[in-house]
Amino acid sequence: MHVPDGFINAPVSVAAGAVAASAVAVSLRGARRELDERTAPLAGLVAAFIFAVQMLNFPVAAGTSGHLLGGALAAILVGPYTGVLCVSVVLLMQGILFADGGLTALGVNITNMAVVTVVVAYAVFRGLLRLLPAGRRSVTVAAFAGALLSVPGAAVMFTLFYALGGTTDVPIGKVFTAMTGVHVLIGIGEAVITAATVGAVIAVRPDLVHGARGLAVPLKLRVDGRLVDAPAAPAAPVPAAARSTRPLWISGLVTALVLAGFVSYYASSSPDGLEKVAADQGIDAKAREHAAADSPLADYSVKDVSDARLSGGLAGIIGVGGTVLVGTGVFWAVRRRRADDLTAAATAAPSAH
Repeated sequence: MHVPDGFINAPVSVAAGAVAASAVAVSLRGARRELDERTAPLAGLVAAFIFAVQMLNFPVAAGTSGHLLGGALAAILVGPYTGVLCVSVVLLMQGILFADGGLTALGVNITNMAVVTVVVAYAVFRGLLRLLPAGRRSVTVAAFAGALLSVPGAAVMFTLFYALGGTTDVPIGKVFTAMTGVHVLIGIGEAVITAATVGAVIAVRPDLVHGARGLAVPLKLRVDGRLVDAPAAPAAPVPAAARSTRPLWISGLVTALVLAGFVSYYASSSPDGLEKVAADQGIDAKAREHAAADSPLADYSVKDVSDARLSGGLAGIIGVGGTVLVGTGVFWAVRRRRADDLTAAATAAPSAH
């Protein structure tokens, strides 16, 4: 759903940029509460994984494909504020290095693919967790539902942007029907990928899944016919291997590299949902060439490498590596800012007398 330059006029693009910048600013502050020394590097990995999986377009209908948006996955794994930042980092890397998503449309894309998907997915996810019995299965089910609804939610937001600032004269009803129809199908793929990934991480390290925190249910004992909380057992020492996030980080990075560097070659070559709707309805009549169209990595291929498999694979590996470096740098900076804030608060607190 990467919106190119020229679909939305300048005033609405600027307004969307202001909304996106505000959302990122709020998320930078909120992420300070979500990130710690363990989750900061994992957030960078989540961004790189989303980049990799977005290269894997899957067929959804005749001549149409879809790909992961990633807002639901990021929000559930590392938190909603950090999730907005994860997807924003991916979109920035894609727009600057790979000419994917217009630079003047960056605000539109961040609002659609980062903000709206996270807000919709996390609201649905949290609402369902209040209704479902506590447990890992409920987290996976809620993740599936949140991801499923987040994609048509983003499609509706694009339709709103088009209604306010579309550069072509296409009836808004046609745009709405076409966008929501195809993106409901794409949402099914999003839901499957999100639920499978969340379930896999919960199976090995539930303590690192933001959306799975608080799953433990207090043990109940029946005393005189009444259920009461059992006394808390002494906490067992946690082995160093269990505390370390290195095995998960390495396995996640290897998976992302394999997906982007090798599996992406077999992705569907059909246009994605927005591209198909734009071509069918004439929305793309005034699309402009990307400012980075001459980038050495434009269109996810390495310039001057003639072999398509090698060119695409190298571009994917470079993208994953660049995204994990930039993302990890951003999240470590946010984490460090939180530590500085805590230190400042502690030194400013009046001493007890």
